[in-house]
Amino acid sequence: MATKATILIDLNILLDVLQEREPFYEESARLLAAVEKGLLVGFIAAHSITTLFYLIQKDKSSAEAHADITSLLQFLKIAPVNQSTIEQALNLNYDDFEDAVQMISATQCKAEYLITRNTTDYQPPLIPVFQPIDFLSTI
Repeated sequence: MATKATILIDLNILLDVLQEREPFYEESARLLAAVEKGLLVGFIAAHSITTLFYLIQKDKSSAEAHADITSLLQFLKIAPVNQSTIEQALNLNYDDFEDAVQMISATQCKAEYLITRNTTDYQPPLIPVFQPIDFLSTI
Protein backbone atom coordinates (compact mmCIF):
# COMPACT_ATOMS: atom_id res chain seq x y z
CA MET A 1 0.00 0.00 0.00
CA ALA A 2 1.43 3.36 -1.00
CA THR A 3 -0.27 5.35 1.76
CA LYS A 4 -1.15 4.33 5.28
CA ALA A 5 -4.48 2.55 5.41
CA THR A 6 -7.02 3.90 7.87
CA ILE A 7 -8.84 1.26 9.91
CA LEU A 8 -11.49 1.13 12.59
CA ILE A 9 -10.73 -1.60 15.09
CA ASP A 10 -13.62 -3.46 16.68
CA LEU A 11 -13.63 -3.89 20.44
CA ASN A 12 -13.08 -7.65 20.22
CA ILE A 13 -9.61 -7.08 18.74
CA LEU A 14 -8.56 -4.89 21.67
CA LEU A 15 -9.94 -7.41 24.14
CA ASP A 16 -7.99 -10.18 22.41
CA VAL A 17 -4.79 -8.30 23.18
CA LEU A 18 -5.58 -6.92 26.62
CA GLN A 19 -6.95 -10.24 27.88
CA GLU A 20 -4.46 -12.33 25.88
CA ARG A 21 -7.30 -14.39 24.45
CA GLU A 22 -6.12 -17.43 22.53
CA PRO A 23 -6.04 -18.32 19.71
CA PHE A 24 -6.64 -14.71 18.65
CA TYR A 25 -3.97 -12.88 20.64
CA GLU A 26 -1.05 -13.08 18.21
CA GLU A 27 -2.78 -11.71 15.10
CA SER A 28 -4.65 -9.02 17.03
CA ALA A 29 -1.40 -7.95 18.72
CA ARG A 30 0.34 -7.78 15.33
CA LEU A 31 -2.44 -5.51 14.05
CA LEU A 32 -2.16 -3.15 17.02
CA ALA A 33 1.63 -3.16 16.72
CA ALA A 34 1.31 -2.04 13.09
CA VAL A 35 -0.83 0.90 14.21
CA GLU A 36 1.54 1.72 17.06
CA LYS A 37 4.51 1.70 14.65
CA GLY A 38 2.67 4.14 12.38
CA LEU A 39 2.19 1.68 9.52
CA LEU A 40 -1.60 2.14 9.78
CA VAL A 41 -3.92 4.84 11.08
CA GLY A 42 -6.12 3.22 13.71
CA PHE A 43 -9.44 4.35 15.13
CA ILE A 44 -11.71 2.98 17.83
CA ALA A 45 -15.33 4.08 18.10
CA ALA A 46 -16.02 6.36 21.06
CA HIS A 47 -18.71 4.11 22.47
CA SER A 48 -16.27 1.19 22.59
CA ILE A 49 -14.01 3.06 25.03
CA THR A 50 -16.62 3.05 27.79
CA THR A 51 -17.32 -0.65 27.29
CA LEU A 52 -13.59 -1.39 27.26
CA PHE A 53 -13.05 0.53 30.49
CA TYR A 54 -15.91 -1.33 32.16
CA LEU A 55 -14.61 -4.76 31.09
CA ILE A 56 -11.02 -4.07 32.16
CA GLN A 57 -12.16 -2.63 35.48
CA LYS A 58 -14.34 -5.68 36.07
CA ASP A 59 -11.41 -8.09 35.46
CA LYS A 60 -8.64 -5.99 37.01
CA SER A 61 -9.13 -2.52 38.57
CA SER A 62 -10.07 1.05 37.73
CA ALA A 63 -6.41 2.02 37.84
CA GLU A 64 -5.49 -0.68 35.31
CA ALA A 65 -8.43 0.26 33.07
CA HIS A 66 -7.29 3.88 33.17
CA ALA A 67 -3.69 2.88 32.39
CA ASP A 68 -4.66 0.52 29.55
CA ILE A 69 -6.90 3.05 27.85
CA THR A 70 -4.37 5.84 28.30
CA SER A 71 -1.78 3.59 26.65
CA LEU A 72 -4.08 2.74 23.73
CA LEU A 73 -4.86 6.41 23.15
CA GLN A 74 -1.18 7.08 22.53
CA PHE A 75 -1.59 5.51 19.09
CA LEU A 76 -5.33 5.02 18.46
CA LYS A 77 -7.66 7.84 17.49
CA ILE A 78 -11.26 8.15 18.65
CA ALA A 79 -13.97 7.94 16.01
CA PRO A 80 -16.80 10.14 17.28
CA VAL A 81 -20.26 8.77 17.86
CA ASN A 82 -22.87 11.51 17.67
CA GLN A 83 -26.52 11.98 16.76
CA SER A 84 -25.79 11.55 13.06
CA THR A 85 -23.95 8.29 13.76
CA ILE A 86 -26.88 6.90 15.72
CA GLU A 87 -29.49 8.03 13.20
CA GLN A 88 -27.60 6.47 10.30
CA ALA A 89 -27.01 3.27 12.28
CA LEU A 90 -30.74 2.99 12.92
CA ASN A 91 -31.21 2.85 9.15
CA LEU A 92 -28.82 -0.06 8.65
CA ASN A 93 -30.44 -3.45 8.54
CA TYR A 94 -28.02 -5.13 10.99
CA ASP A 95 -29.11 -7.68 13.57
CA ASP A 96 -26.95 -6.02 16.24
CA PHE A 97 -27.35 -2.26 16.68
CA GLU A 98 -23.86 -1.93 18.19
CA ASP A 99 -22.39 -3.35 14.98
CA ALA A 100 -24.38 -0.81 12.97
CA VAL A 101 -22.95 1.98 15.13
CA GLN A 102 -19.43 0.59 14.57
CA MET A 103 -19.93 0.55 10.80
CA ILE A 104 -21.29 4.08 10.61
CA SER A 105 -18.57 5.32 12.93
CA ALA A 106 -16.01 3.73 10.59
CA THR A 107 -17.45 5.47 7.55
CA GLN A 108 -17.69 8.81 9.32
CA CYS A 109 -14.01 8.77 10.35
CA LYS A 110 -13.21 7.81 6.75
CA ALA A 111 -11.79 4.42 7.65
CA GLU A 112 -11.06 2.32 4.60
CA TYR A 113 -11.51 -0.97 6.50
CA LEU A 114 -13.25 -2.27 9.59
CA ILE A 115 -11.22 -4.92 11.41
CA THR A 116 -13.08 -7.45 13.54
CA ARG A 117 -13.22 -11.15 14.24
CA ASN A 118 -16.96 -11.16 13.51
CA THR A 119 -17.03 -10.27 9.82
CA THR A 120 -20.45 -11.83 9.22
CA ASP A 121 -22.02 -9.35 11.68
CA TYR A 122 -21.39 -6.51 9.23
CA GLN A 123 -23.67 -7.46 6.36
CA PRO A 124 -24.09 -5.70 4.08
CA PRO A 125 -20.73 -3.96 4.58
CA LEU A 126 -20.40 -0.28 3.70
CA ILE A 127 -16.59 -0.65 3.66
CA PRO A 128 -14.47 -3.81 3.47
CA VAL A 129 -14.50 -5.86 6.68
CA PHE A 130 -11.58 -8.12 7.54
CA GLN A 131 -10.32 -10.35 10.29
CA PRO A 132 -6.85 -9.31 11.52
CA ILE A 133 -5.05 -12.24 9.90
CA ASP A 134 -6.63 -11.58 6.49
CA PHE A 135 -6.03 -7.84 6.66
CA LEU A 136 -2.41 -8.24 7.72
CA SER A 137 -1.76 -10.42 4.68
CA THR A 138 -2.78 -7.48 2.45
CA ILE A 139 -0.26 -5.06 3.91
